[in-house]
Amino acid sequence: MVGKKIILAVTGSIAAYKAAHLVRLFVKKGAQVQVLMTPAAAEFITPLTLSTLSKKTVFTQVIAEHEWNSHVELGLWADALVIAPATANSLAKLANGICDNIVSAVYLSARCPVFLAPAMDLDMWKHPSTQGNVHRLKSYGNHFLPVGYGELASGLVGEGRMAEPEEIVAFLATFFEKKQDFLGKKVLITAGPTYEAIDPVRFIGNRSSGKMGVAIAEQFAKRGAEVTLVLGPSKLKPEHPNLTTIKVESAQQMFDVAVENFEKTEIAVLSAAVADYRPAHVAEQKIKKKGDGMTIELEKTPDIAASLGKMKRQGQFIVGFALETNDELHNASEKLEKKNFDFIVLNSLQDAGAGFNFDTNKITILHRNNKRKDFELKTKAEVAEDIVNEVLEALTKK
Repeated sequence: MVGKKIILAVTGSIAAYKAAHLVRLFVKKGAQVQVLMTPAAAEFITPLTLSTLSKKTVFTQVIAEHEWNSHVELGLWADALVIAPATANSLAKLANGICDNIVSAVYLSARCPVFLAPAMDLDMWKHPSTQGNVHRLKSYGNHFLPVGYGELASGLVGEGRMAEPEEIVAFLATFFEKKQDFLGKKVLITAGPTYEAIDPVRFIGNRSSGKMGVAIAEQFAKRGAEVTLVLGPSKLKPEHPNLTTIKVESAQQMFDVAVENFEKTEIAVLSAAVADYRPAHVAEQKIKKKGDGMTIELEKTPDIAASLGKMKRQGQFIVGFALETNDELHNASEKLEKKNFDFIVLNSLQDAGAGFNFDTNKITILHRNNKRKDFELKTKAEVAEDIVNEVLEALTKK
């Protein structure tokens, strides 16, 4: 963590007293620390204390003494924003974009990873509104420190304690260590649906949003990989300096771009929901309604996964996807072998919260050695991290 620029944002909880120790630990690790405090936090620990330990002025207001403490510059300066303690009130504001203090203003301007260490009483932590805000913040790609279990300020015993300063520092140290574990690796991702034209107006498609593939692409990019994302029709606009997005519409276009880029690829993740069939003939003009029925002759689209599997050379690694509605394990295992994947990610439409257009997913990873790993329902950002970690583990063992 030497030289890392860390913003520590302290909000109004009794756990704010831990901020002093947290600042000292960050500084001891060689990090630069800029402390922000909400007015409520200053009721628990003084800005002077944290200023003395961080050797920087503590900001408690966006405008103070006729000066503007630029939340934009702060958001650009930092390598990490740590909000600890993060109260229920603060989580609600951040989740809903309520910008009425310097902490929320910097959060909304930050382009760095954000880490939140919740601190509140048991019932507040368990309340559906708080859990809803946590879920929303996770879906934005924020990282949560697990809450501790123990005696709370109210006298109750249970979940809700802020993670200890040592745990927070270790969590960030691990994050920074693994952040560049794919540095320089060339990764190809296919994502989203394909649209197969019937005429200039109509098409055959599916309900894929591309969220899962984009999350995987962003996870690889954050960890240093040079990512080429081949994205079918989607409203998503991923932004990362390590990520190049090539927009396509049809299966043929996706096939052409994937094949063109595969030779220089070290890792390929084929998460797109590619149409298996397309109209054999595309009408040049809009087809007018005639009679009570209509027949469209279909033909097979190029099989991207099978083609890349045949092209795979020594040292290349391919991850496939299988979305199934029945005989899930059998179908996924068959696809794994047939298309020469290194492992396959299975998700079932039978699982609540999984599949198209959800912000969550539930997966099972199957390897060629019959190894199987099941995961619980998580946000797609968390699932993406699990998949990328599995790739790293598999490559390390090779």
